[in-house]
Amino acid sequence: MLSVIATRYGRALADVVVSSNADSAKVVSGLREVEQLIQGSTELRNALQSPAVSPARKRAVMQRMMEPMGLPDKVRNFVNVVIDHRRSHEFPHIVEAFEQALDERLGFVSASVSSAKDLSDSQRQAIETQVSRLAGKKAKLKFSTDPALIGGVVARVGSTVYDGSVRGQLDRLKAKLSA
Repeated sequence: MLSVIATRYGRALADVVVSSNADSAKVVSGLREVEQLIQGSTELRNALQSPAVSPARKRAVMQRMMEPMGLPDKVRNFVNVVIDHRRSHEFPHIVEAFEQALDERLGFVSASVSSAKDLSDSQRQAIETQVSRLAGKKAKLKFSTDPALIGGVVARVGSTVYDGSVRGQLDRLKAKLSA
């Protein structure tokens, strides 16, 4: 569950990106690069979260570190806003909230798909097509494996679950036989 703060910042950035027709894919990848930069360095993370380091100093350090990355201006400016408002500890959650808000504005729906084993590219494409049809929107899927399913797949779109697994079929059969 995302915090109210992360959701607010993520939605604000999504509004800016959509209204300015910026390249959303570059903004997302730039934010992910900055997130990796921050998560990859304990010293940087501590400095960004420390009240003893001035916001101006934090911005200067981040600008120097982001410069060779060739990030879009929107990403660099947003990082400065997050630093100025002392929200750098929320950065990973803000990025997640931004991606969700952006998907929402662009007409995508997020879904997770669990399968008993890894799926081939053609199987993934077929499942994406089917989930998109069921959801009525273009689906962005996250795939995972769960050997307990025995076979088949389980797709979750929001609070709706589409269970096409062998385990689910066995559970339904058990319920019918018990009744």
